[in-house]
Amino acid sequence: MTLLAAPLQRYFTDYAHTQRDLSPNTIASYRDTWRQLIKHTIRTRDIAAHRIDLAVIDTDLVTSFLDQLTTARHNSVATRNARLTAIRAVLAQALPDHPEHADTITRVLAIPSRRRPAPTVQFLTIGETEALLAAPDTSTWTGRRDQALLALAVQTGLRISELITLTRNDIHTATGAHVVCLGKGRRHRATPLTATTLTIMEPYLTERATRPGDALFPRPDGAHLSRDALEHRLAKHLNTAAATCPSLQNKHVTMHTLRHTAAMQLLQAGVDVSVIALWLGHQHTSSTDVYLHADMTIKQAAIDRTRPPHIPAGTYTPPPDILTWLDSL
Repeated sequence: MTLLAAPLQRYFTDYAHTQRDLSPNTIASYRDTWRQLIKHTIRTRDIAAHRIDLAVIDTDLVTSFLDQLTTARHNSVATRNARLTAIRAVLAQALPDHPEHADTITRVLAIPSRRRPAPTVQFLTIGETEALLAAPDTSTWTGRRDQALLALAVQTGLRISELITLTRNDIHTATGAHVVCLGKGRRHRATPLTATTLTIMEPYLTERATRPGDALFPRPDGAHLSRDALEHRLAKHLNTAAATCPSLQNKHVTMHTLRHTAAMQLLQAGVDVSVIALWLGHQHTSSTDVYLHADMTIKQAAIDRTRPPHIPAGTYTPPPDILTWLDSL
């Protein structure tokens, strides 16, 4: 009998930090997965948490856990697969030390990830972006902070995890203005700032210096904003912006949508995909190819370049008198 607590403690106190040097976000995600799995085990197997054995973590238990994520919690396929990855990571590390549980563990490791359709990239148009940036009430401190935050997010394409950890020392407004962040995979990158973004950021930074804390976009007490706080502020301003830009009502917009918007603006400006990948902090350019599929203007331009000389460019529209046109066929 091997209690689950020992392999879990070894993974999270030694392996994840010392040997793998996993990021805090990854460790937190894995921790939350195992907390949910243990609670699921208590409910379905009627076993106290401190008595759960490795042998209990079998395919039936893990499969039922994954199923309830999608049915009861309405998690996406991506979240379901991420939870499965977290379970595999701990069990794979425990396997060499516990060959007596090899059969049970290898069966769990063989549970396949679920295939999912490629997501459709949602992004804001120029008009929608302008409406969103105009939505915060700049007569208040929080409104000026939110406008600066949104302007920086939509121009740089920083991830929400990167935005919430920025400090005042990470932004540089002198010659070669840029913002520095620690991105995914612990990779540092510097992203240039445009003149338009600087016109919003510079007055904000001057005012920010008079307030407590080191966070670039703080709460009233000076501490960093949370993920939920950023999404809440974005939702508030989207409601305001939708009054002047009705197309926003039909879009599901999150902070990650602003990252997609930054990428699409670069692509539509003619920036090469490899440069966009560097801009966004993608390790491989294949991660950026999704924007090529989302941009209909690029596809239309490709069609126009391959059209016969006598065919006018653009999308086909039938003649106004459709009956006459049909008779002429």
